Amino acid sequence: MISLASNVTVIPAKKTVGTQKATDKKQKTRVAAYCRVSTDSDEQETSYEAQIQHYTSYIESHPDWVLAGIYADDGISGMNAKKRDEFRRMINDCHEGKIDMVITKSISRFARNTVDCLNYTRALKNKNIGVYFEKENINTLDAKGEVLMTIMASLAQQESESLSANVRLGLQFRYQQGKVQVNHNWFLGYTKDEEGHLIIDPEQAEVVKRIYREYLSGKSFLQIKRSLEANGILNGAGNEKWHESNIKQILTNEKYIGDALLQKTYTVDILEKKREANRGQVPKYYVEDSHEAIIPKDIFLKVQGEIARRANLTKGTTKRKRIYSGRYALSGIVFCAYCGDIFRRIKWNNRGCKSTVWRCVSRVEKDGPDCLARTVHEELLQKVVIKAINEAFREKEAILPLLRENIESSLEEDTTNQIAAIDEQMKSMQQELMATVNSKNTGDELGLEIRRLRDEKQSLQNEQASRQDLKKRIDELMRFLNDLPCELTEYEEDYVRTLLEKITVYDDHIIVEFKSGIEIQIDE
Repeated sequence: MISLASNVTVIPAKKTVGTQKATDKKQKTRVAAYCRVSTDSDEQETSYEAQIQHYTSYIESHPDWVLAGIYADDGISGMNAKKRDEFRRMINDCHEGKIDMVITKSISRFARNTVDCLNYTRALKNKNIGVYFEKENINTLDAKGEVLMTIMASLAQQESESLSANVRLGLQFRYQQGKVQVNHNWFLGYTKDEEGHLIIDPEQAEVVKRIYREYLSGKSFLQIKRSLEANGILNGAGNEKWHESNIKQILTNEKYIGDALLQKTYTVDILEKKREANRGQVPKYYVEDSHEAIIPKDIFLKVQGEIARRANLTKGTTKRKRIYSGRYALSGIVFCAYCGDIFRRIKWNNRGCKSTVWRCVSRVEKDGPDCLARTVHEELLQKVVIKAINEAFREKEAILPLLRENIESSLEEDTTNQIAAIDEQMKSMQQELMATVNSKNTGDELGLEIRRLRDEKQSLQNEQASRQDLKKRIDELMRFLNDLPCELTEYEEDYVRTLLEKITVYDDHIIVEFKSGIEIQIDE
């Protein structure tokens, strides 16, 4: 037997016996070392390399040992073995009979999860493979080894859980103070300066602006994705391959308007390091103007409205969800006056006569309701669009100034005073929240009230923004019509995407609704 300390012994693996005769030569114990450091910092990197050098020298200098390998995980948590590739490789080698003994610095290096620690050491013990923990001076092959190890592993887990709790509490205090922490390496449009503050990356910011611009022009997530890939533009992770989820995330991320919603996710299992979306389980914190914005707030709100509109194409008696298509300018904006469902573009072959028509989806589907909506030829819809724009052109001097005046008068009924009062309340509560940092009170109730006020303020701001947006749409229509030299004679897809909000098909007429709020009826 090999003596390591006065109260620690190592039992080597059983000697193998040849088929013809036993060997008198003593078989050396195959010893492996497991090393792990917890982070990727330079200081820990030095510790990581030092452990490898130490165990290589330590094992090779022992006369009865032979080095079976150094297994080292760098920058991986010890709470779960799933992400520790080298650890799992070492365990597999043990099961395959390549290792007789494992040495590691301490129980916390081997595993901070009591269950994992005991399961792995017991499985190895059943194969007569011992694990020696230097710091605790414990060998799992000793009779008292498992008792000591159970106690020490439990303490290691408690230490890790306590550390995690302290980290969570520290993060919550940071959130309460409005301190924003963003991983800019995966965040398209931003980088960090020497002091760690978010700053705009001009080249990437242009990509973000392009995505917002193309979406508002009518393109779908898929069309934008293909457009970016065709131009070889890299995503936030530096890859040429984009996903539709990437596009949606960029279009819905409040950080692009200079704000930050903190604690969107939270840890539900310390041992598994499992995180889930925060749906009210813990407070969220909204920080306004935390950094420089790439997208104006009115554009951002307009995009959110368009996302909601496309996601809720469920009108009609069936209330079935309709998938938005941005392939044609008329897609998703032509509606049935009978059932409220959308019209779909169809290639029609009626008794050998081929044509392109638009039909109510309820009529097209086999199991749809018995809708009486008529079929409309695409040429007719295009003529209706031209007529509506020309009508607006002829009446621009009478209609648009009146609309603009109405909007401006409603803007005078400003909610500035209400917003200012809410700001004062929030400021006072945030100061109270700051006072809880050094107390046992986590400030959850204050945080929830601040969130409620923030939501109320957001609602008022949305109302203001929608009025401002309508005013801008009227101005855009006025500019378009003023720049138009004469009435239109040809249909253009861009006109539809820029000007029109909705087209409703009736039996004997069609109503065209402009984004500016104007409605024009075209009789047939």
